[in-house]
Amino acid sequence: MKKMLMAVGVLVLCAVIQLPFTAYAKGAEATNAEAAFKADIAKNVGQGKKIYFACPMFSQADKNYNLEIVKVLEDYGYQVFLPQRDGIEAAQLEGKTEEELTEMIFGLDASEVKKADIIFMNIDGRVPDEGACVELGIAYANGKRCYGFKTDTHSVELGLDLNPMISGCMIKIFKNFDGNQLKEEMKQYLSKNAL
Repeated sequence: MKKMLMAVGVLVLCAVIQLPFTAYAKGAEATNAEAAFKADIAKNVGQGKKIYFACPMFSQADKNYNLEIVKVLEDYGYQVFLPQRDGIEAAQLEGKTEEELTEMIFGLDASEVKKADIIFMNIDGRVPDEGACVELGIAYANGKRCYGFKTDTHSVELGLDLNPMISGCMIKIFKNFDGNQLKEEMKQYLSKNAL
């Protein structure tokens, strides 16, 4: 009986020791699958020029800067769907219920994300715009090429970095706290590289 208990104890000990290695191996498999998924996305760089521009559009400053960035992209031959220009703004619709607005806006924007080859996302703010984050998730899950840009210092002031669930989707993030300089850096990049 004593030998049997020792044998069971050894088996349990081996199983306990093996668990972390098994979990690590499964994590490595998931990491490898994610790396392969990202590699498939990256292979399409330069293929297709339709961009969905994910952005906040709640102030005139937001809207003006969105238009400036979109102009740079369009000057380099990209076809950009800009929700404030090409979509539906809830603030400009009267007499619609919340359910009707949700159906109209989500339906159009989700459809346009799926039609696009690329998502280009404004990641300014303490946290990026919630709607833009959903659009990024839809785009990434559908194998779209994802790019972002950041011009503000919110996260720097708080000692934070970008959320890995956002930056992990991106092929490239353009960062410069000077918005005009960021546009110049984008132009330099686009003159030599395709998105």
